[in-house]
Amino acid sequence: MAPAVSILLLEIKMNNHIHSLEEGTGKHSNISGYLYVGPALAILGLTSIFPVIYSFVMSFFNWNWGLRVNFVGFQNYIRYFSDPIFWKVLGQTFYFTVGAVTIEFILGFGMALLVNRLNFGIGVFRTILLLPLMVSGIIVSLIWKVLLDPTLGIVNYLMSLVGLPRLVWFGSQSTAMPSIIMVDTWWQTAFVFIVLSAGLRSLPSEPFEAAEVDGANAFQKFRFLTLPMLRQVILTVLIFRTIDCLKVFAIIFGTTGGGPAQSTESIQTLAYRTAFKFLFLSRAMTLMVIFSMLILIISLLYIKFGERETF
Repeated sequence: MAPAVSILLLEIKMNNHIHSLEEGTGKHSNISGYLYVGPALAILGLTSIFPVIYSFVMSFFNWNWGLRVNFVGFQNYIRYFSDPIFWKVLGQTFYFTVGAVTIEFILGFGMALLVNRLNFGIGVFRTILLLPLMVSGIIVSLIWKVLLDPTLGIVNYLMSLVGLPRLVWFGSQSTAMPSIIMVDTWWQTAFVFIVLSAGLRSLPSEPFEAAEVDGANAFQKFRFLTLPMLRQVILTVLIFRTIDCLKVFAIIFGTTGGGPAQSTESIQTLAYRTAFKFLFLSRAMTLMVIFSMLILIISLLYIKFGERETF
């Protein structure tokens, strides 16, 4: 629920911004944004919001497969907030998110700026970058699990040719999470590139031409023209990628399964194991309620930051 609602909140904000430019800041412009997303909200009410409300209600009960449903109040929440494993997993989830989003944004934005200066071959470059996005997360994880295999993987073989030691990429606590961040970077940087590249090509040329006449250098044009005009596009990219990374599951499930010693466990994989391995359904629902609220808060902070006039 939280990712979908966060995206809708952003869409409402952008619709209101567009209508305020075209029709002023009257009451009509505020209502129209909600009217545009009304059908989507209705569908979400049936497919996303109701399950979350149901999960929230069941989080106050003790519900396991084959057992009676017993009311326990806030016991499930107290259990998690006092559990060091929960805080460890939450920290690892944020570690993955910050690392992956930062690297993907820098690489994607950098490539978008470079390609924006090209006059030919842009379509071919975009097509090549889009290929990883066409593959599901499980397939991506299996591909990289083979490539990074400590014995048969081609990456370790190439490293041995230049005298570097072979690494147990997914089998060591020190390299497992960085390896997963690397895999996600290979997989999702193209998304950042495509969106920001489209945003760069939609910018008007007149302000840049005027700045060049005034003697502005490349950095000044980037800092005072490109970044402010791309603010909403950058915000959209960051929200999408942050939410997607926070709910990472497939590439962890397909590579390490949360190991070794839970060093790559994320909130999603912990909830999965809690529900389907240990059969504690109400605890898994409690975990996802906490996580959904956390994602919603982060998304609202992003949107609040986007309301600033400058970065």
